[in-house]
Amino acid sequence: MQRKLLLLVIDGVPWRNWRRLFGNLEGWVASGEARVWRHRAVLPSTSATCYASIHTGVAPQVHGAWGNEYVFRLVQPDIFSEVTRAGGKTGAVAHSFWSEFFHRAPFDPLRDMEYDEPGAPITHGRFHTMTGYNHANQMTPSDFDLFWTLRKLTDRFGIDYGLLHSCTLDSMGHRFFHDRAEMDHACGHLDAMLAPHIAHWRAQGYEVMVTADHGQDARGHHGGTAEDQTDAALYWFGGGEGPPPDTVIGQLQLAPTILSRLGLPLPATMTAGSFLR
Repeated sequence: MQRKLLLLVIDGVPWRNWRRLFGNLEGWVASGEARVWRHRAVLPSTSATCYASIHTGVAPQVHGAWGNEYVFRLVQPDIFSEVTRAGGKTGAVAHSFWSEFFHRAPFDPLRDMEYDEPGAPITHGRFHTMTGYNHANQMTPSDFDLFWTLRKLTDRFGIDYGLLHSCTLDSMGHRFFHDRAEMDHACGHLDAMLAPHIAHWRAQGYEVMVTADHGQDARGHHGGTAEDQTDAALYWFGGGEGPPPDTVIGQLQLAPTILSRLGLPLPATMTAGSFLR
């Protein structure tokens, strides 16, 4: 690997809430240590659909994950498979859908909640299911615990590529909607919990990308075409020449950008191209 990189996906936060509530991330932008662009999800802007597109770089109409009801082992090349094919080590701290899409399906809690499998697409996996989730019962792990779990994978195993995925703000947004005091405080707390880990990972030499899979509208919905459902911020801590600040980054560009930063060739299926040069 030419570099090491972490992708942090904070589920379901719209563009406007990123830019007004994440003071640490915005502080790094103001100081020039990070850059930010608008990031637009594929359609439908549904969680599992976006997870599949983020890592394969192909549209839902190609990979076939039409929504959260369609979770299976994807056949297209993805970031995890390409890194391990090149001899690198990967890690993931995420919802179980990611394990099913990129490692194996169906998800077996005894086997797949935690695994260390050298040579597998996801070398070091730490997953949760959110079983029992509904409007009144979030069933989400603490982001404090998730951030420290990824920290353990980077510090203990020296992974070359790592994914973190948190559903807290998406779940709270469905319950409270984003233009509420509850969401203001929740976004601020997550930003504060994340900041010391970003500083640590940057000191370790990792490039870091922070974004969401999709946004969420004023009624707590996403999946459709409205900008508040599709658009999130994308913060980049790393090198490379990027596009102008007003550029909209397409979701299919994330996978080729990450593989390019790692110094790996792009599969023929990833046609969107990197947004960094």
